[in-house]
Amino acid sequence: MPTPGPQRYACSDDRYLAAVASTAPAIASQALFRDVYHSLLHPRADKNAARRRAELLLGQAIDRVAQQPDDLPDSPAGLSDWMEASARRATCAYQAYLASRKEGAPRRYFSNRAHALNFLQSVAPTKLVDGSWLYGTLRHRADPRMSGLAQTYLEELGNGDETKNHVLLYKKLLDANGLTCGAHLPDEYFEQGAIQLALGVVTQRMLPEVIGFNLGYEQLPLHLLITAFELDELGIDPYYFTLHVTVDNTDSGHAKKAIDAVALNASRYGDAAGYWRRVRTGYRLNDLGLGTTAAIKAFDVDAEVLRIFTAKSAAGAGAHSDYCRIGGRTVNEWLGGGEPVGAFLGALEAKGWIVKGADPSGSRFWQLLQGERAEMFGVFTDYELQVIFDWLRGDHSADGLRFDASVAERGARARSFRSQARLDLRTHTPASKRKGVHNPALGLRTHALPASEAGVDVLSPGHHWTPEGLHATQSLVHAERGGFSGSAAHGVHAPQGPRV
Repeated sequence: MPTPGPQRYACSDDRYLAAVASTAPAIASQALFRDVYHSLLHPRADKNAARRRAELLLGQAIDRVAQQPDDLPDSPAGLSDWMEASARRATCAYQAYLASRKEGAPRRYFSNRAHALNFLQSVAPTKLVDGSWLYGTLRHRADPRMSGLAQTYLEELGNGDETKNHVLLYKKLLDANGLTCGAHLPDEYFEQGAIQLALGVVTQRMLPEVIGFNLGYEQLPLHLLITAFELDELGIDPYYFTLHVTVDNTDSGHAKKAIDAVALNASRYGDAAGYWRRVRTGYRLNDLGLGTTAAIKAFDVDAEVLRIFTAKSAAGAGAHSDYCRIGGRTVNEWLGGGEPVGAFLGALEAKGWIVKGADPSGSRFWQLLQGERAEMFGVFTDYELQVIFDWLRGDHSADGLRFDASVAERGARARSFRSQARLDLRTHTPASKRKGVHNPALGLRTHALPASEAGVDVLSPGHHWTPEGLHATQSLVHAERGGFSGSAAHGVHAPQGPRV
């Protein structure tokens, strides 16, 4: 069978491989989203292979969204009005939400602290590649038509400031709450992150789609505002989310730059209508994968408890003594006998070791996990302990109490993250010393480093958050602000390439 040749894609001067559309369905069953995600986040020797995987993934994704509706105006001329109207709808709905909360309505998103932490875990694969769809624009930052997009990418990197780098902030948020990068999550949780990484690889061929995706991602959504509010209420640092509210503003922020990029790059394409169709297609790619509200609705505390105990049972089988029997069987027999974990938990409840709907301290099983001489101390992570704690408490967990709250804290109204931070300032307790707040990395290397080490671009999505990447970003931003748009400054060599 002959190899498909290049064909015109929609409208532009770009050449788009016919193979993208013709082979994507056949590849899909073999290339899982998780695999594509990791191959693009940490490309090995063959970067061309990674690019081909990106093209195949996006070819299939484009086919899926091509006929879907969207809320964009009929032409780019209406984008400014569309952006302002969208922002007004979001802020008006948020004010209505706040009014309902003041009147006594419960939280809309998170039933308890474990629910909120589970959400942070579920969206980790996407949040940990924040901004990656614009990585390919960096090499074209000297082009005035692309400079706004490249600046957005650098700002996603915090301009090299570790306290503003979006990915590093999220990594710290995960670490502070006993969460991981989500290796255990189902494959579909990696779809949106894989799409974002893929767009960052194929900018040369799919610039209109990149511009369209960026247009959608940088607008202010209602769920961002509510998420930040409820995380704060539950004592969880909301800064990653509030930072996006400010940096994506419609006046001079990423939302405005996204609209400007649509107009600035239109002249590259002879067919204005075709260009706009491609931008709209890229915009619709935002709808693929597990979204915020879907991730929130997916939480089931009983299912999560079973997942946690199932994972632990494999490690704990054979490690227990046989002093006591639960339901006529030893713990080792329960864990290693092939019985469902749910049956073991049921036996513990029947024996009175687990008492649900009450203070966990009254459950003998919880006493094994927490407290003086807790024999199982260290077996479960902070996140897992919070899930078990809230599962045991049932409806009482709506107060957001931490599993390790002191006796005094258990008898008082829970403080929000921000109110606790203000109290710490008054009592001279640095926020970074509190449990649940990750102290920024110390001892960063400050000497000049090239932006490429051992063939790895440290400004790429998989490396920009490292000490080397932060320093390289700082140096590049410093050079740009000093009037240099070339390829080198202070030992930093940003990726270069042909014009888009």
